[in-house]
Amino acid sequence: MAVDLLLGLQWGDEGKGKIVDVLTQKYDVIARFQGGPNAGHTLEFDGIKHVLHTIPSGIFHPSAINVVGNGVVIDPIIFKKEVDELAKYISNIKERLVISRKAHLILPTHRLLDAASEASKGKAKIGSTLKGIGPTYMDKTGRNGLRVGDIELNDFEERYRNLANKHVEMLSHYNVDIQYNLAELESEFFEAIAQLKTFSLIDSEEYLYQAIKAGKKVLAEGAQGSLLDIDFGTYPFVTSSNTTAAGACTGLGVAPCHIGEVFGIFKAYTTRVGSGPFPTELFDEIGEKMTQIGREFGATTGRRRRCGWLDLVALKYAVQISGVTQLMMMKADVLSGFDTIKVCTSYSYQGEEITHLPYNIEEQNVTPIYTEMKGWKQDLTSIKQYEQLPKELLSYIEFLEKNLEVPITLVSVGPDRTQTILR
Repeated sequence: MAVDLLLGLQWGDEGKGKIVDVLTQKYDVIARFQGGPNAGHTLEFDGIKHVLHTIPSGIFHPSAINVVGNGVVIDPIIFKKEVDELAKYISNIKERLVISRKAHLILPTHRLLDAASEASKGKAKIGSTLKGIGPTYMDKTGRNGLRVGDIELNDFEERYRNLANKHVEMLSHYNVDIQYNLAELESEFFEAIAQLKTFSLIDSEEYLYQAIKAGKKVLAEGAQGSLLDIDFGTYPFVTSSNTTAAGACTGLGVAPCHIGEVFGIFKAYTTRVGSGPFPTELFDEIGEKMTQIGREFGATTGRRRRCGWLDLVALKYAVQISGVTQLMMMKADVLSGFDTIKVCTSYSYQGEEITHLPYNIEEQNVTPIYTEMKGWKQDLTSIKQYEQLPKELLSYIEFLEKNLEVPITLVSVGPDRTQTILR
């Protein structure tokens, strides 16, 4: 049995949480493979909005086991808050959730280092969520990090103290004023560690191997978006992990030969949170309208998302590097009411028209070239069948499929899990 992947194809916030929730009924195991509490996967059903940061989005389905994989970084404090909130709706969460011993831990001092590093950059800041993600991955690659499995060891507190002391020394070298009470932060941290120890801690690569061998259906859930990949994203304005398909193999210990379908999620337009280049960004009333109708404010940070037209050059790049086999278009309903829909189909790059993503897409190097299409006026939010969509939207979908050379098999017309049209 193969492992299917679900990836965001833009700069994050594509709607992965909703789609995992929709697809979970078809899977036995949902496995998160990278990122940390910088993710904000929003699920909306029964009139209630849920935001998940660390826990996989299949947690609301009683038949699915949810795995936090080795590629994830976990903040025990945020994890505890998330579990406590979910306990209002799920009585047996510990039966549905298992955690890899090889996942790395975010310490309070990682968050302090993140804040100090970002503050020291001034105007050159990268737009970090300040959750300690980057410093934790730095410790991981620097072979200094603490992992979930370490909390089972007798000398965990000693290991913690050695690393925390190193971080405090590093903080003293930043020429910024970061106020903190480490004793208070550590008290909350160790209380959260105590709760983390009550969960099933597993050797996730063996767990998933046996699940695949037993014929169970596994869905790997990505966080952030492909254009934030540490290698293939718009560096340095990226996250600290591999958000593309390859990250699922290293973040779960799944061999490439076991990868099946690769579902790629994208919005009908484009958004970005924080700093970094964004060729199709809109600074006019159209961009503002997208922001307000689409409720484009970050689930994790609350920051306003930058909005722009769909960028097919960047989207095709993301499809190619992950080998996407099926596309899922989100928030088609947000574009209702625009007289004209624009799609960026190529760039003017240093005097030449190109259709591939170049090394640098800063605005001084890249100018988007658009194809214009007729918009649609209908309210899509109550439509249940694909054939009922307005002909202009059907033309839009067909145009995207032709350019991306991958079928669009799902169209979302609202935030609720029921507002989902399968082709």
